Amino acid sequence: MLLPVMEEFYTIQGEGHNTGKAAHFIRIGGCDVGCHWCDVKESWDANVHPLTPVSELLVKVKESKANSVVVTGGEPLIYNLDALCRELKKAVILTFIETSGAYPLSGQWDWICLSPKKTMKPLPEIYQKAHELKVIVYNKHDFVWAEEEAAKVGNSCYLFLQPEWSKHEELTPLIVDYVKSNPRWIISLQSHKYMNVP
Repeated sequence: MLLPVMEEFYTIQGEGHNTGKAAHFIRIGGCDVGCHWCDVKESWDANVHPLTPVSELLVKVKESKANSVVVTGGEPLIYNLDALCRELKKAVILTFIETSGAYPLSGQWDWICLSPKKTMKPLPEIYQKAHELKVIVYNKHDFVWAEEEAAKVGNSCYLFLQPEWSKHEELTPLIVDYVKSNPRWIISLQSHKYMNVP
């Protein structure tokens, strides 16, 4: 019933399938996946983030009048998220998660965004449960790796390629060309950064 919460806020989803929708974000501290390009490295050390009761989080979600919550990190599945999801479901709030898939799935989710990382690959069982696969493209080899990951998800899973932000001007044209040649893929942009929202 306690989670090391780095931050929580009501905003507009900026990435992937649910881009443009309002949602309450809960960013949980703690991550050992170690992506060198991570833009929230301050989330990695769980010990610096206060343990927050699920009941307190629920109050803040209800105050925001959000009808969905996105749980992200860090890597949120380091922790058991059954209690958080149970309380959100009782309040008739949709539950979304963004995860690397490196830890066992807990919680009950309306939407699972699997964002796999080469440094710590997803557990095999999560691929078929993912609603969307979002691969961050940092170099040209990531296109090859994206196809390898796409072969593991279900047929109804949406496939997204997203340029790593620090190299987006260089990578976006490559992704555009790739998606034009491989139209089962969809481009995801970090639109919240263009809109200047958290």
